[in-house]
Amino acid sequence: MFTGIVQEAGVVERIQPADKSIELTVRMALCGRGLKVGSSLAINGCCLTAVKLASRGKFRLAQFDLLKETWRRTNLQFAKPGSLVNLERPLGAGGEFGGHFVTGHVDGLGTISRWEKAGLDHVLDITAPPDVMRYLVFKGSVAVDGISLTVAGVSRRSFRIWIIPHTCAVTALRQRKVGDAVNLEADLLGKYVEKFLAARK
Repeated sequence: MFTGIVQEAGVVERIQPADKSIELTVRMALCGRGLKVGSSLAINGCCLTAVKLASRGKFRLAQFDLLKETWRRTNLQFAKPGSLVNLERPLGAGGEFGGHFVTGHVDGLGTISRWEKAGLDHVLDITAPPDVMRYLVFKGSVAVDGISLTVAGVSRRSFRIWIIPHTCAVTALRQRKVGDAVNLEADLLGKYVEKFLAARK
């Protein structure tokens, strides 16, 4: 379980196909501390398992094996060496819960339709598929590339987010542009409510 509070923007070191998966290697500093083989890490909001670790100076290199389904469903398919990715370690027992419940299971890909500065902040509009839009409500929560954000507006096919300077500075959003794909995970609570109501019919 994650909270959507990104701890670090890591850097994609290498992506290469293997026999049964795609090997993704990410360079990190903060999130590499205490990371072990078998540990989980959210990368752009996608929960992955570290399979190999190495050190490079003050950084750690962590390799993850992506199944074809994960590759197809997430924006990691568009990553390349040098790309920034949002990183978050799982919530530990007694840890601070600063965002919302994020499972690390991506529901779908959205597309940035507007991304520009507005005063001190940035406005971010994302076009999303219907199976994600159905769970979005004004002032509700959504994870965008693993970042817990508050929905500022909802239309039929897209939603709006306001991004404060800190979030832009410490996440991979600073590298994003119009037309880029982003990983979306709708609020888990909305999915449970829908299921419970359907069961009562």
